Amino acid sequence: MQHFKTLSAYLEYLELPRPEHPMLSVFSAIGEGFLPCPKESSPPITTDCYTISFKKIVKGELNYGRTQYDFTNGALFFIAPRQVLQWDNSAVFEQKGFTINFHEDFLKGTVLAHQIKKYGFFSYSVNEALHLSPKEEKQIESVVNNIEIEYQNNQDKFSKEIIISQLDTLLKYANRFYERQFLNRKELSNDLLERFNLQLSEYLESGQLQENGIPSIEQIANKMSVSQRYLSDTLKKETGKTTTEHLHLRLIDEAKNILLKPNKSISEVAYELGFEYPQYFSRLFKKKTGLSPKEYIDNATMN
Repeated sequence: MQHFKTLSAYLEYLELPRPEHPMLSVFSAIGEGFLPCPKESSPPITTDCYTISFKKIVKGELNYGRTQYDFTNGALFFIAPRQVLQWDNSAVFEQKGFTINFHEDFLKGTVLAHQIKKYGFFSYSVNEALHLSPKEEKQIESVVNNIEIEYQNNQDKFSKEIIISQLDTLLKYANRFYERQFLNRKELSNDLLERFNLQLSEYLESGQLQENGIPSIEQIANKMSVSQRYLSDTLKKETGKTTTEHLHLRLIDEAKNILLKPNKSISEVAYELGFEYPQYFSRLFKKKTGLSPKEYIDNATMN
């Protein structure tokens, strides 16, 4: 897989204009004109760069990884360093919006270098992009205009600090708008929880727990065709519980049934549920129920 260590090499590969700054590029078509289109397709590649891109298709279609996505109303999406990128037949003729690319070293020595790693949306898939309302779009465009002005100006000792401050503002707006999107998509959230529980049930009923152990969240997310981070963030916003907590609750529910079967030791139940260490199973059970497995069995027997 080809990897690009510099921003210039990455943009050259995309067949886009060279950047004005060795670690930062800004392409904007918010007002007049259209965004330059990158090469039509690419096998999987990685870079050391971040990308923040807002695309609104005026004419044409946009495909990523053999899948067509609707960008006619505009969508804001984020790419982190070393995230695998692939696209096919982009086939875009005219698109509005902006694309900001910056090398991860551009942030070195700044607070944003640490803060940016906390934004989960850099791990979301293209189909989990942020769809902006007209008001939100204007707020984002205003920040991008400020970045572009500094980018086009002659660089001085204040330029980088101002640009990074504006990038920080842009990301904070994005975080706020994602919160709104999660709240406005309760149907989607409920559907994800149902699909999550369905995948867990299928895994448990197939006997894979004993053979392969407890499934990872990444395995479940892949089966659901969503990114691990998006699944976790969506369920957390909707239910207040993380994907790991939902997984543990499902295992504890299953454990309650198995513990009441005759002639089953606690260790046997733990191994049957995919736990490598019975002690860990017992600690988790007590944490979730307030009772140890033995206390749970004794209470059930007495009643």
